[in-house]
Amino acid sequence: MALADLDAALAASVDGARYWQEPSGEDVLAALPEVVDALRPLAEAVAQHPPAWWTADRRTEQWAIEWRDPGDSASLERNPASALQKWKRETLAEERRAERERPREPTANWSGTWWSTPGGLVPTTGVTDAREPVGLRHVEDSPGWNIATAIPVRGVGRTHEIHRAEDWAQLCRRFPLEVTASRRHDWYRTTGRDGRWLIPDWQRVAQEWDAVHLSAFGYVHAATRAIPIDDEYASVVAGWGPDVTVWLTDTVREWEGERIVWRRDDDVWVRVDHPNSQRGVVL
Repeated sequence: MALADLDAALAASVDGARYWQEPSGEDVLAALPEVVDALRPLAEAVAQHPPAWWTADRRTEQWAIEWRDPGDSASLERNPASALQKWKRETLAEERRAERERPREPTANWSGTWWSTPGGLVPTTGVTDAREPVGLRHVEDSPGWNIATAIPVRGVGRTHEIHRAEDWAQLCRRFPLEVTASRRHDWYRTTGRDGRWLIPDWQRVAQEWDAVHLSAFGYVHAATRAIPIDDEYASVVAGWGPDVTVWLTDTVREWEGERIVWRRDDDVWVRVDHPNSQRGVVL
């Protein structure tokens, strides 16, 4: 399978991630035993020989993607401690409110916060084999942005690597934060599981780790499914993306080099500042 085809398949899978609704028709079709059996040889081949960037730890070269107008030269967020404090306060408040106000029946028509990422922090990615920032096209439930600015960044410090579902489960066991009431209905719809839910307490994680990196292989292995934590709890990797690093402490900076504007042209991302440069991989 050509790298371009594999990258396009990954991008389509990421774009189709939905954590607030039941699996789509394509998801149901892909889960049929005969389809699973037909795709198994391809999946095994990819697992044995994935692209190098799929399995890599966080790489030195990182890019933050800004979806605002290129004329807006806002700087990167630089107060992660305050952002995490706000996230923790709001998460606990929503959980208490959901416990009071929302029904325990998982099929009830309720929705709320479905993601397991902390807000207000800097997410970055590396690049694909085509030298395109991973975060350009690999976006969950992409709203179809047509222009983006890639900001070169570098970070230092301790990075917790997630390469498989069990790595996420271990993070939840070590830094548990219960979100059963606030995630019950959305995560039931997407996983079919009725039970108690945990996510990592990112404020506590930041006391030991400067960043958390979810590799592309880790994303494929863990996203959009219920991850067992123990006999009572499970979790979901939701709102992430392949090769995403979330910076929990103030250890990431915009790096030397120009910001690069990219524009999507017929489902291909093209560098605006280099109109004659090689076009990206077709979606």
